[in-house]
Amino acid sequence: MRKSYRVKKEAEFQQVFNTHDSVANRQFVIYTLDKPGQPHFRVGISVGKKIGNAVHRNWVKRRIRQSLLELKPQLRQDVDFIVIARPSTDGMSMAELKPSLIHALKLANLLDFADAGEE
Repeated sequence: MRKSYRVKKEAEFQQVFNTHDSVANRQFVIYTLDKPGQPHFRVGISVGKKIGNAVHRNWVKRRIRQSLLELKPQLRQDVDFIVIARPSTDGMSMAELKPSLIHALKLANLLDFADAGEE
């Protein structure tokens, strides 16, 4: 995902966290911040040390990024959001991780329901 689609700075992360607008399922917590007029969504991904060593954390981040890339046409564009992976994501295959992420995104009203079918 290009840099313009990412929330990178600490101040931007805190701005999204401070809205306290979050949803969760067993694998993910998603914080959202509406940004009317923004040309496209921006996402931050957080994977904590409880998930394992750096290799496992990067493995989870890559799969989250790939899932979001595949879902990009269905995602709302006027929002910043942060995806936080819970420890149960460690060791999940892409086939298990993506439906769980889709579920969390639907709970957060970030997916367009007409186009986002379960894959």
